[in-house]
Amino acid sequence: MKHIPRKRFGQNFLTDQSVLHDIIRTIDPKPADVMVEIGPGLAAMTRLLLESLEQLHVVELDRDLVARLQKNFDPARLIIHAGDALQFDFASIPLAPGRKLRVVGNLPYNISTPLLFHLADIADRVQDQHFMLQKEVVERMVAEPGSKAYGRLSVMLQWRYHMELMFIVPPEAFDPPPQVESAIVRMIPVAQPLACDGAKLEQVVTKAFSQRRKVLRNCLAGLLDEEDLFAAGANPQARPEEVPLEQFVALANRL
Repeated sequence: MKHIPRKRFGQNFLTDQSVLHDIIRTIDPKPADVMVEIGPGLAAMTRLLLESLEQLHVVELDRDLVARLQKNFDPARLIIHAGDALQFDFASIPLAPGRKLRVVGNLPYNISTPLLFHLADIADRVQDQHFMLQKEVVERMVAEPGSKAYGRLSVMLQWRYHMELMFIVPPEAFDPPPQVESAIVRMIPVAQPLACDGAKLEQVVTKAFSQRRKVLRNCLAGLLDEEDLFAAGANPQARPEEVPLEQFVALANRL
């Protein structure tokens, strides 16, 4: 029976076989990898991953799709976690000593940002992440200081990951086609993130970019003074989009 994509779950199913094979080549799954796929949907990527993997974990919210997966796959090879990826404890997936988790998925665009922050909490357990996201979101993730796309998402994720936009996926590769272009991003956790309290970094970055047209001194008024800015090596007259990650970390450490 044909599954009708559900708007409330942000369902756009990737159907283009050449794009699917490009994604698999980019991920390069190996038999013994401990991998989890977020939102397997109609299992187009799931099937291709299982051609290489001994076992695959999937997290799926839609109960109809969970039932379809249970019916179509060997439960010894496809471990299904029924539920919301935003609530799922990725640290609960068992890892042998020395092994790390590989995370993949065509992420629902309506929850992509909170899901990326949820996964950042377990970055130390992760080998790499490969996601399909809205192209605009990926551009913000990988943006350099000085660009219009550079913002809170860029700083917070670049603190934890090395990231690279791998390739663009056009709307017609999906059913139904989304209104926007998509992109594949590779995220590799930084082995030694700059020493910093994540909550304080979040506080500084969120306040700075809430008024991104103002200069840093005005954006951070009431949180840090001009002396703090100079001590962190930051120009009080700079706009937030001109401030590199290292200076945001130094500012967080002044709090």
